Amino acid sequence: MYNRIFKEPKQSYFLFGPRGTGKTSWVRARYPNAVYIDLLEDEIFRRLLARPGSLSDFFPRQKPSIVVIDEVQKVPAVLDEVHRLIEKERIQFALTGSSARKLRKESSNLLAGRALTCAFHPLTAREMGDDFNLSRALRFGMLPMAATSKDPKRYLESYVKTYLKEEVEHEGLARRLGSFARFLETASFSHAALLSHSQIASEAQINRKVVEDYFSILRDLMLSHELPVFSRRAKRELMVKRKFYFFDAGLYRVLRPMGPLDSDSELTGPAFEGLCVQELWALNDYLRTGYGFFHWRTRLHEEVDLVLYGENGFLAFEFKSSSRLRDQDFKNLELFGADYPEAERLIVYGGKENRFFRGIRVIGAEKFFREAESLLRRKGLAAK
Repeated sequence: MYNRIFKEPKQSYFLFGPRGTGKTSWVRARYPNAVYIDLLEDEIFRRLLARPGSLSDFFPRQKPSIVVIDEVQKVPAVLDEVHRLIEKERIQFALTGSSARKLRKESSNLLAGRALTCAFHPLTAREMGDDFNLSRALRFGMLPMAATSKDPKRYLESYVKTYLKEEVEHEGLARRLGSFARFLETASFSHAALLSHSQIASEAQINRKVVEDYFSILRDLMLSHELPVFSRRAKRELMVKRKFYFFDAGLYRVLRPMGPLDSDSELTGPAFEGLCVQELWALNDYLRTGYGFFHWRTRLHEEVDLVLYGENGFLAFEFKSSSRLRDQDFKNLELFGADYPEAERLIVYGGKENRFFRGIRVIGAEKFFREAESLLRRKGLAAK
């Protein structure tokens, strides 16, 4: 198992993340002596569904120091008993789940602050270390099984089917599975692009309100991220649409249909940008660097792919999968710099040269993935 960056809190906590990100493997390795309650086991699920107050029946005679409940969203009513045991018995709980949607519906306060909420992500390049392979990550993403499987494409295809069946169909989140599958395929064309509900509704032949609900499902299942526009002290008229990403480059690639008229290079640009964003997203969470994630796009279609803004700094990124940069690739960051001279501006690209050009830092992709943590921590990147 890779050395995950996630550091658990000292108190009870929820650990949410999409299926397949390694939550179960991590908690089993981290707490080998914990009381472990797996709600994917049918007998345990049925017993707690019928009598959620019987949770302590699964404990040994001696009071446990920590209890792990895996896939807690399957029995939301058990949180009332968890709440009581935290308060009365001072037991620590690690509660994993692939979605907080059902918990919010049936346990609205999520233990009223008595448990922190944390997130788990696909693997980062830092976690993979020398095993990180950029070309493979661009094709198959960073889910642990996809990163290690001998047949990652088949795994990802199975992953999508599993989500459609278990997360969507069984939880009753989408009444028509076929329309949801069609929506996912259509939404794949919006990866790393501005989000238009009406356009997707038209192309997928689905009611716009239904499309909006489907995007809500993706967010609740942690399958996607949406970035608002950065508008602080705006000096230009800006677009208001959000920017959309699937949570993993591999998921995007397997959902995006390919045919005789499609070239692999068409998919590489969005995959590259999405991979860079998911790396920064995960590191920001794990390292608690506190950046907000935005994009910037004017009404004249001038855009910056990613803006990070927070107490630790102000960063603006452009992502180019090409191994060569042209003068025009710097244009939008120069424009952004004119409006926001406080921002550090960076281009991450598919080449190897690292330099400064017109006040913009140029970073090769391999170096970016090797040292992205340094950017977030404001330590700067090594000279070589």
